[in-house]
Amino acid sequence: MPTIVHFDIAADDTERAKKFYEALFDWKIEGPPGMTDYYLIETSGLDGERGIGGGLGKKGEPNQKITSYIGVDSVDVYASKIEQLGGKVVQSKIAVPGWGYMAICIDTENNIFGLWQEDNNAK
Repeated sequence: MPTIVHFDIAADDTERAKKFYEALFDWKIEGPPGMTDYYLIETSGLDGERGIGGGLGKKGEPNQKITSYIGVDSVDVYASKIEQLGGKVVQSKIAVPGWGYMAICIDTENNIFGLWQEDNNAK
């Protein structure tokens, strides 16, 4: 089945966004040689396996946005961390019955993203 293989996060302040995502998800974010204001992101799944890769760079236009769902072990824990790090939870945790829980958030760069907690017993 097809899956997301890359994502780009648009930022007004790439250093601020880098710090936010490193602190929130423990992602490894490094600049490739010869490039400025662009970073490569390495992720891993909850099982420790290598996850999809992404990029973080300057916004190309004012309305440039992405929406990706990030798998976490607890929507509640990460929603709290998001608020502590300067982000916002705009849709609190809701159940997707039989599948899991989700929340919609905004990062420090005004990008929308989702949190996803798999739980077949969600009601």
